[in-house]
Amino acid sequence: MPNSILVKLAIAARRRLISVSVTFLLMLTVLSCASTEKAGAFEETTQPPAPAVAPANTLTEAERVAGLQLLFDGKTFTGWRGLGRDVVPPGHWLIEDGCIMKVASEEVPKQADGQPLNGGDLMTIDSFENFELSFEWRISPGGNSGVKYNVSEELSISEGSSHSALGFEYQVLDDSQHPDAMDKDHESGGLYDLIAPQNKQLQPVGEFNQARIVFQGNHGEHWLNGTKVVDFDLGTPLMDSLLAASKYRNIPGFADKRKGHIILQDHGDAVWYRNIKIRVLQSR
Repeated sequence: MPNSILVKLAIAARRRLISVSVTFLLMLTVLSCASTEKAGAFEETTQPPAPAVAPANTLTEAERVAGLQLLFDGKTFTGWRGLGRDVVPPGHWLIEDGCIMKVASEEVPKQADGQPLNGGDLMTIDSFENFELSFEWRISPGGNSGVKYNVSEELSISEGSSHSALGFEYQVLDDSQHPDAMDKDHESGGLYDLIAPQNKQLQPVGEFNQARIVFQGNHGEHWLNGTKVVDFDLGTPLMDSLLAASKYRNIPGFADKRKGHIILQDHGDAVWYRNIKIRVLQSR
């Protein structure tokens, strides 16, 4: 057979081999992609579902099972009244967009004689001794408020004023504009006039912050946006020294652990609270 024919046959055979190899590689690639897609689809369907998030002022089933209860239903003041009053102070507190709102004092309606309506702190009707309290808060620019606990209404009226609570306070403040923030133990999240918050991360003014208070036995904690910022124990030498140097030092029985009310403070500035939930705990 002539050499030219042999060469042509060899070239044709080589081309067929290359074609078969390319086809084989393409088939492997397609099969590999299909297998990856199936594996990915399987992984997606087997991932645990995201935790259920309840609408504002409601509980998830998991929260109900865990024993949480709402202190605010988002629509009414059921379960609340003014400290030293039988009703909510009119004109000072209202419900707005699913929030309990403190109306700024300068915007409170005036009475017939031209004097503003009397305000005051808002108080839970029920009282709690050992608990985990969670809530969201939003402060107005330059605003000041707070959430108080371990509050005795009788002690507040006898040692303070008829409508302002005495108790441990989770400070709510515009740290950037209010002069109170010049004292570290007056900053947002702190145990007011006692312990400054540590490692806190605040949302910008006008946005909601998430807060949590744990008060169990003599132990207390403040949390802000997922970070513990205050930790204390009543009856310790450190806490006793802090109390002795505070504005509460001359109030007899101020720091006694008790079954107390939860208070939203009227400090004259606009503030909003929502998702107020509590879980009763066993004493340590």
